[in-house]
Amino acid sequence: MAQTIEEALEKIRLRDSRFANEAYLFVSEALGETVRRLGRRKAPAEKRHVSGRELAEGVADCALERFGPMTYQVFRAWGLAKTRDIGEIVYSLIDEKILAKSETDSIEDFNDVYDFRARLLAPWEAR
Repeated sequence: MAQTIEEALEKIRLRDSRFANEAYLFVSEALGETVRRLGRRKAPAEKRHVSGRELAEGVADCALERFGPMTYQVFRAWGLAKTRDIGEIVYSLIDEKILAKSETDSIEDFNDVYDFRARLLAPWEAR
């Protein structure tokens, strides 16, 4: 029987408490939204794949829309400080079979995709 995301989060947080539950839930939601925005929702499973870079960008876009100028602070409160942290969340969810990866995926795909502070604050600093 497949576990729920809540059950997976319990297991993940027992071994790694760096990130808030909200961070895992948000990244999971942002993945679905990123797939939709890239026009891959109705594609076969192998064609819905999202790269680490695409997901990191999608997480930022979704967060900026939802949290506006508070995005950077929200992410910091959840324990997120760099794009690699998004990858850490994704790979924890992969380990618990909540998400899947392709043979070519690597956690390194999330390294230094963008500068967190600049990407999440820049839209508001110009105002």
